[in-house]
Amino acid sequence: MYLDYFGLKEAPFRITPNTEYWYAGGQRGEMLAALLYAIGQGEGIIKVVGEVGSGKTMLCRKLAAQLPDTIDSAYLGNPTLSPDDMLAAILADLGIDTPENGRQARLAQLNATLLARHEAGRRVVVFVEEAQGIALDNLEFLRLLTNLETATDKLLQIVLFGQPELDVQLADPRIRQLKDRITLSLNLSPLAESEVAEYLRARLAVAGYRGPDLFPAALIARLTHLSGGLSRRINVLADKTLLAAYAGQTHTLTPAHLDAAAGDAEIQAPGQPVRRARLPRWAWLTAGVAAGMGLLAFVAWQARSSQVVPPPPARALTDGAPRPPAQVTVARVTELARQTQRWLATAAPDTHVIQIASAKEAAQAAVLLGGLNAATPQPVRVLHGLSQGAPAWMILAGEYPNRDAAMAALRTLPAAPASTPFLRTVGKMRSVVLPTG
Repeated sequence: MYLDYFGLKEAPFRITPNTEYWYAGGQRGEMLAALLYAIGQGEGIIKVVGEVGSGKTMLCRKLAAQLPDTIDSAYLGNPTLSPDDMLAAILADLGIDTPENGRQARLAQLNATLLARHEAGRRVVVFVEEAQGIALDNLEFLRLLTNLETATDKLLQIVLFGQPELDVQLADPRIRQLKDRITLSLNLSPLAESEVAEYLRARLAVAGYRGPDLFPAALIARLTHLSGGLSRRINVLADKTLLAAYAGQTHTLTPAHLDAAAGDAEIQAPGQPVRRARLPRWAWLTAGVAAGMGLLAFVAWQARSSQVVPPPPARALTDGAPRPPAQVTVARVTELARQTQRWLATAAPDTHVIQIASAKEAAQAAVLLGGLNAATPQPVRVLHGLSQGAPAWMILAGEYPNRDAAMAALRTLPAAPASTPFLRTVGKMRSVVLPTG
């Protein structure tokens, strides 16, 4: 990785929405203030529309973090949920883990919960992401939830986040009542060139960079053109451009570095064919090799954390399953994933584990497993499931009866340069597990 090379304490351009990297430019700050004001008024439905990768999830998370203490929030991130499942998800976020059976019973349960919050001087807002993918009937059901009210106040407020297709849906006359309830409609526009420059500087500063501007004006202009001003694309291009410069052992970023980054990410300027990186010159930047660099960094971190230089002796990855030192096959990874599936079926839902790394391919997971050492918490398992919506092979370590015990173990692990370990529960993992082929 290029972190030490550029004087960074962490990766500045990860696409995971981390509110520490919140950027208030490009009218984002004004939108946040408008949303907080509208929620404070407690009336109507709020709509935020933006292109894919424009920063809707970041805005949603920042908004949730900035809510007054008297406002509770619930989150719906799956557009395919049925009305009954929506009710169950809202109730769960409000602390009701055992919903009643049947829609009417759940509606009554939700109404009673909201009334209790209202009497305590609290209100509830529901954030709905990917709203453009919700069926019309289910959008209408969400509108009906806003009918829950007292004689003077609404008990529930809804904020819809969606792509431009959401506006097309709302134009359908069958849900015109929902459209009439919208009291605030915001459009998350792409960043302009000057804002892209500020965005890059702001993220680098949060990541610990203290040197002169890394991205020259000409490079920012082309990056803006390639990305369309969309923050996710900006992050991808900036990250790969820094990686290209690091591979060339230079601190001077050039158009050649950016073009290689765009080719590797298959990002093209409007009206131009995809420019792929030339393999002989930029082979190190391909997705597989770049992922390999992260894996090597993880292996090196493991070695440093335990101060073990030679490969460790053969040991068990899971219950009595040995492996040779520093060598794990793809077949072994797949078998471990099957064992993990069987374990998930019977383990207590509140059982915690530590996810120490993940990989897109089973071969990459095999490299990760081969680099583990005696300092890794036991047992080690492999979960094949959805990570941020995409299939991945996740390396899990340890098994703890509760969060406190897992946190105590997590604190003993140093931060890895390739990935930051975090906690997962059996209950949540059951919802993302995928069959192994």
